[in-house]
Amino acid sequence: MTQRKPIEEMEYILATDVGSTTTKARLFRKMENGEWRFVVAGETPTTVEAPYEDVTMGVKNAVREVEELTGHKVLAEDGEGIITPYNGESGVDLYCTTSSAGGGLQMMVTGVIKRMTGESAERSALGAGAIVMEIFATNDKRPIHRKIQQIRNLRPDMILMAGGTDGGTISHVVNMAELIKSADPKPRLGSMYQLPIVYAGNKDATDIIQGILGEFALSCIENVRPVLEVENTEPARRAIHELFMEHVMSHAPGYHKLMKWTDVDIMPTPAGEGIAIQLIADRYQRNVIGVGLGGATTNVYSIFDKRFVRSVSANLGMSYSICNVLKETGLENIMRWLPFDIDSSDVRNRLRNKMIRPTTIPQTLQELVIEHAVAREALRLGLVHHRSIATTLKGVRGDVAFLRGITTQATQESYIDMMKIDIVAGTGGLLSHAPRRAQSLMILNDAFLTEGVTMMYQDSVFMMPHLGVVSTVHRDAAWQIFDLDCLVRLGTIVAPNGEPDPSEVALDITLEMPDGDTLRESLKGGEVKKITLPERQVVQATIQPGRTLDIGAGPGHELVTSIEGGVVGVVLDTRGRPLILPEDSETRKAALLKWIGALDMYPEKIFEEGA
Repeated sequence: MTQRKPIEEMEYILATDVGSTTTKARLFRKMENGEWRFVVAGETPTTVEAPYEDVTMGVKNAVREVEELTGHKVLAEDGEGIITPYNGESGVDLYCTTSSAGGGLQMMVTGVIKRMTGESAERSALGAGAIVMEIFATNDKRPIHRKIQQIRNLRPDMILMAGGTDGGTISHVVNMAELIKSADPKPRLGSMYQLPIVYAGNKDATDIIQGILGEFALSCIENVRPVLEVENTEPARRAIHELFMEHVMSHAPGYHKLMKWTDVDIMPTPAGEGIAIQLIADRYQRNVIGVGLGGATTNVYSIFDKRFVRSVSANLGMSYSICNVLKETGLENIMRWLPFDIDSSDVRNRLRNKMIRPTTIPQTLQELVIEHAVAREALRLGLVHHRSIATTLKGVRGDVAFLRGITTQATQESYIDMMKIDIVAGTGGLLSHAPRRAQSLMILNDAFLTEGVTMMYQDSVFMMPHLGVVSTVHRDAAWQIFDLDCLVRLGTIVAPNGEPDPSEVALDITLEMPDGDTLRESLKGGEVKKITLPERQVVQATIQPGRTLDIGAGPGHELVTSIEGGVVGVVLDTRGRPLILPEDSETRKAALLKWIGALDMYPEKIFEEGA
């Protein structure tokens, strides 16, 4: 690594993301007015697998595309590295990268109680950008021989062990350590190096754990759950990231070279994405839900009352995992979003074809609508999974009971309240490349069922991970690019909670428009309507819901608030929360067509035969 210029002297930044299928380069530049802006993108296939087995080949190809598009030289003369710093003619002042190639960071976690220390360990791993393959716990009721076999077969990149409060019993966490030693798990990227294990359990058991697991690359850190009422995930997150660089990345094909090129440590792609979502929450001081809808996984991020939680649904995606979505939600739930007649076997076969040909894109408008239907279900299921993790600390009484030999356990509900979510932000190929912005807005709205007044954002060209890692060095530059070039303001959703009556007025809204005019709209139950309001335009709104409906001030109570426009505008949604689609096929299709027409989501010919 070369000596970096001071932040105020930087002029060029290069960031890459080495994805599982595509390596994406993004070049940023400080303009004459002092603003940082996105310049150009370069994308090429990732080269982590045979016959290449060297990720730097894909990085160089993506950077060469940037060079060709700009005429600005970035690669070193021998092609082995990035020119840093910028010398007035060539190079960049900062190069950083994220990566999810080869499946990203895959971890196994353990705890004494699955619903307590097991989930605390899971949250720590997820916060570090990992995919949690499996959770093992003393009380998960699997026989010992089966646990040993499963641990042996997993081949994780790393293990995180939690369990026991400081000063409490040590027997349970020691038993788990002995279980791991008996299984003798091998790392995914080869058996020639030690498997990293992070121990974040009862500190009184540290010496015993070191004696049992000394043959592994063991790191002992602060307890993730020092007392029952406190969760301390940050030390575990930091340790995971350090071991990820030291052990996992260094053994992945070509990463030893890439690590020498970068000015900061390589970051897992989901971790970069999560930091970017946190930038939004920090900037606006609002509650935010973000989602990364990928080909193999669906990542959901929430910042609620300044608490950050990430979940990853490793079996839900839009290409490799599309049939897993079909399996999880069922064909009926996908077909309920289709406003045309189609044979169920046809839909099933189309999804199977997508799974075995993951890089294909829809060739007809009907295929596009089918993919959007699957996306709604993938996001819906991803949020269900996220809610199960985004909970208040639970199991306190239950864990005490367990340690005393009693099986009763206490649980708590998720603290995620959609009425209190102010912003929803989405990224991923399907959302970013939707032909019309209204499509991605309604995919997010239908999946998450926003309530009250919610602003909708979208990543323009997939650079949230890039900007997340850039923000760790130059936060102001990252936000300027994020604000001006990355975030697309889709618009604001106004959706009352409750079950509206189609024969009664569900929503009255008055907007004080920029030109001084007053715009009034009134909707009955079951309607969707769009009001044109440009991006970054903020107006004052007075909203009166129906007597049994809640827009954020209580059932039937008026709400006065500011509303921001977007490329779609302001969308009034009185379909009800929860949204219940009509069971009768013809009635349901008529309702879908009505909503689609109101937002001009698709061309009318989409409903013609073979369109």
